[in-house]
Amino acid sequence: MKYLTNEKLVIVGAGGMIGSNMAQSVLMLGLTPNVCLYDIYEPGLKGVLGEIDHCAFEGANVTATINPEEAFTGAKYIISSGGAPRKEGMTREDLLKGNCQIAAEFGDNIKKYCPDVKHVVVIFNPADVTALTALIHSGLKPEQLTSLAALDSTRLQEALAQEFGVQQCKVTGAHTYGGHGEAMAVFASQVKIDGKPLAECGLSAEKWADIKLRTVQGGSNIIKLRGRSSFQSPAYQAVKMIEAAMGGDKFTWPAGCYVNNAVFQNVMMAMPSTIDATGVHFCAPKGTAEEMADLKKSYDHLCKMRDEIVSLGIVPPVSEWKSLNPNL
Repeated sequence: MKYLTNEKLVIVGAGGMIGSNMAQSVLMLGLTPNVCLYDIYEPGLKGVLGEIDHCAFEGANVTATINPEEAFTGAKYIISSGGAPRKEGMTREDLLKGNCQIAAEFGDNIKKYCPDVKHVVVIFNPADVTALTALIHSGLKPEQLTSLAALDSTRLQEALAQEFGVQQCKVTGAHTYGGHGEAMAVFASQVKIDGKPLAECGLSAEKWADIKLRTVQGGSNIIKLRGRSSFQSPAYQAVKMIEAAMGGDKFTWPAGCYVNNAVFQNVMMAMPSTIDATGVHFCAPKGTAEEMADLKKSYDHLCKMRDEIVSLGIVPPVSEWKSLNPNL
């Protein structure tokens, strides 16, 4: 079997459902044969390793460890789902303190054991703030670390496809920006249904409000239906992000990026972006005045969560970030 690269990929939180799905997807897509599974829960980790070994992927060199030094040393790519999952009745923000403490340790391990890593994808919630925490602690350049945000856009795309009875791929420009949470900004102005602008498709205000709500609550609905947090969709999208960073097909769904410009300062947020072998690159969103106002509200919510982890001592005040990461 021909692989995209032979460089080491570490899957953090590999003993969980997202991690195990990522491991299988990486090998099915032929990204790299050199995969290290890392988790602090050894029984689950050994179970996943056994399952992957039983798949008998040709040429695969899959290892598993509970030792962070062994896992991270020599890593060129990392995907981390290593936080607590969301349960029914919880918001992503409910996970803030505990998962950001995990993210701080994760970033410290990167700085200590694999400072020359090429790209890192963070997908555990609240992803915007856990990724920001990891970036600050890791010392990486902003283009080297992204967070998962695509699910909000794919959920919007799915809801619109169902509404108009078309294949999901026929819905283009369906994007959400800002936070990966219930304060996300859902954009309609760039959407086309099979090439026709959404504004010309006769969608009522009531229908659009319902679609926005379904998009915002997409993750919560999965929990209600399946009794657990999403795992197949975040695993797949995260693997496609790291595939792009490895030099595969570019990833063009919105990704969580570190933004510090004249409009948005010192946050991780979903932006129009492209991930390729040189990292992540983003541009400013285009939208109506109402959409941009919603984006500003989402940004303000992200700033509030950022300031909360500062107050908890998980990251220093913004003015001191360079002491941990000179690239910021």
